[in-house]
Amino acid sequence: MPLLSFILLAPDTYVYITWGVLLVLSLALKLLWRHCRRWLRRTLLVLLLCCWHVFLWGTYVGFGRLEVVHIEYASADLPPAFDGYRIVHFSDAHVGTYSGRRQQILRRAVDSINAQHADLVVFTGDLQNREPQEVLQHQDLLATIKGRDGVCSVLGNHDYPMYIQASEYTKRLNRSLIETYQREMGWRVLTNNHITISRDSAHIVIAGMENDGTGRFPQLGNVVNALHGVTPRDFVVMLEHDPTAWRRKILPECHAQLTLSGHSHGGQFSLFGLTPAAFLYREHTGMYRSGQRALYVSRGLGGVVPFRFGATPEITVITLRSK
Repeated sequence: MPLLSFILLAPDTYVYITWGVLLVLSLALKLLWRHCRRWLRRTLLVLLLCCWHVFLWGTYVGFGRLEVVHIEYASADLPPAFDGYRIVHFSDAHVGTYSGRRQQILRRAVDSINAQHADLVVFTGDLQNREPQEVLQHQDLLATIKGRDGVCSVLGNHDYPMYIQASEYTKRLNRSLIETYQREMGWRVLTNNHITISRDSAHIVIAGMENDGTGRFPQLGNVVNALHGVTPRDFVVMLEHDPTAWRRKILPECHAQLTLSGHSHGGQFSLFGLTPAAFLYREHTGMYRSGQRALYVSRGLGGVVPFRFGATPEITVITLRSK
């Protein structure tokens, strides 16, 4: 893996770099103004103003916004006792980005999650940017997230020590710490295993796979282990950070009716429905179906780069319905 794949800059560094690039472009346009044809001057000016608008709005306004998305998923396999069961899904918190003035953004997101009074809260990975120490300053806040049946989580690619250069001992320690910190917050970390939630004599299964991506991303998901002991009659909600695993592993290897993912961030930029995520992922934003089975891909809360334009951060309230 190339060295550059390990390098993640501090979130504000990306902002400073963009400021510098746009200022240089603005100066260059000023110097070239008299030497360009009128139509070219106007074209370049409009493009430059658009770039300034996208950068300033996306960095200082869009990143701080939040949308609460309400959806329903109906299945004949869902026990009637769970009709109306509410799951709050959030993903890609990247809490290392919420320092300084951005801490209030994360606090508002946590308040919004708790305001939904969910039966269950699930988090589908990327809690940190690079190292688990980023979580410590937000641990007390994240511990306040509550659901009637608790909080379940899985690991995303950023939760593995793939973005640091360190000894194998340090990498194993970091991997252990990110799980430990979540358990200290009262979260149940599902690493290729599952829990059962009961109502009267009925139950549903909440399963979680380790990250299973493509290319350089960790490929550690194991469907068989995650659903060990689960019968084909059970209703299963599968948590998996990377949505590409849905077609590669989840659909062909198990019967999980509903899969929840993140990872794509909705591209963090969308204009007229066009997003760079569409070039990378077949399923990148929202609900997708294959017969009666479904995948929901969250746009997530944050990102290593503090920027959102047209791909508003979201938490999702999923109401289960029994057909």
